Amino acid sequence: MTGPRIALIHATPLAIKPVSDVFEQLWPEAKCKNLLDDSLPSDLQAHGMGPPMIERMVGLASYMEKQGAEAILFTCSAFGPAIEAAKNAQNIPVLKPNEAMFDDALDLCARLGKPCRIGLLTTFAPSTASMLKELETAIELRGLPITTEGGCAAGAMEILLAGDVQTHDRMVLQAAMQMPACDVYLIGQFSMAHTQKQLEQALHKPVLTSPASAIRRLQTALARH
Repeated sequence: MTGPRIALIHATPLAIKPVSDVFEQLWPEAKCKNLLDDSLPSDLQAHGMGPPMIERMVGLASYMEKQGAEAILFTCSAFGPAIEAAKNAQNIPVLKPNEAMFDDALDLCARLGKPCRIGLLTTFAPSTASMLKELETAIELRGLPITTEGGCAAGAMEILLAGDVQTHDRMVLQAAMQMPACDVYLIGQFSMAHTQKQLEQALHKPVLTSPASAIRRLQTALARH
């Protein structure tokens, strides 16, 4: 059975394999097409999140829809406002990298039935503040007694780009251990997803990843679309 055509839009090559691996595990029938613009992170740092960046992200999504995509998943977590604009401009489901993971975390905290603390781990510093803001907005909308903590393994993404996976993973674990204890931890970058099991063993708490949550959300969205 042929599955739907899913466009994956990346700002770093590091995101491609992690999300492809999870698609292979959870939704092998999906036909994924990757679009990489690896100048996005440096341009964001140089020029910020202004109208040119927003127009650019909308253009990337429009291009993929014209190429026959039935849904789009952005894997670049630092571009929330631009992806939101792209989402509003398309006629197909468009998913921000972490929105499904955030919802899964809030559902988990709601089931715990007590005030919770969510820890967000990243390796790309410019994405941390915007992701925490997005998470806190979701918490406010649902009126849940949840606080947040952010932890960034600064420099780990560059080390992973250089091919040193062990040092990257060690830095991520160290950043997690230095955070106040949380009830659930979120892995903010797709390129960090492979550290999930190691983190769960060290932290003894649930650790959620963006790719797995996003794929489940896409399956639901396309079933309804």
